Amino acid sequence: MPQYVYDAGVTSVADIAKYADKFDSRIYGIEPGNDGNRQIQKMIDTDDFNLGDFRLIESSEAGMESQVSRAVRRDKWVAFLGWAPHPMNSNFDMKYLSGADEYFGPNYGGATVHTNVRSGYVEQCANVGQMLENLEFSLKMENEMMGKILNDGEKPQMAAREWLRNNPSVLNKWLDGVTTVDGKDAVEAVTEYLKKTEA
Repeated sequence: MPQYVYDAGVTSVADIAKYADKFDSRIYGIEPGNDGNRQIQKMIDTDDFNLGDFRLIESSEAGMESQVSRAVRRDKWVAFLGWAPHPMNSNFDMKYLSGADEYFGPNYGGATVHTNVRSGYVEQCANVGQMLENLEFSLKMENEMMGKILNDGEKPQMAAREWLRNNPSVLNKWLDGVTTVDGKDAVEAVTEYLKKTEA
């Protein structure tokens, strides 16, 4: 939901049907066959949350975002499939609705990403192992970088460098206890590299 719709009282999936007229009895999804769309269609088909009279509007991801953008510019109410990480979280002032754990899983369908390495790697390459142990990405960071790549057409390497230049404090955490191959301070080496590659 856009933040203004959430603030007006639509904080749970169960609230959507109460305002069917404001939503035009529509929920916007992305490409047909997408897992998120299937879950929304299942809610409609089973009349769960009283959504039986609603219609799922399937479109491309860009088409859905365009529809949401038009609605937001006009302060209209719109319900749409959202997920993170994705630039939509930076492009729109939006909130996720509670109450659909049965369909999307707990914690708003959240997931945990783990880094896997071959057996014995961390012991053999302790320096890299330390960096992997330290490395932690935030949704905000991923949304911003994905926006640079998907919306602005930047190459992934350039988007990452730009983000690191603008957020140098993460290097202290990510590279704590890590050195360069020749034993020098990793934070200093990466900082110097980012300065040299500045556009």
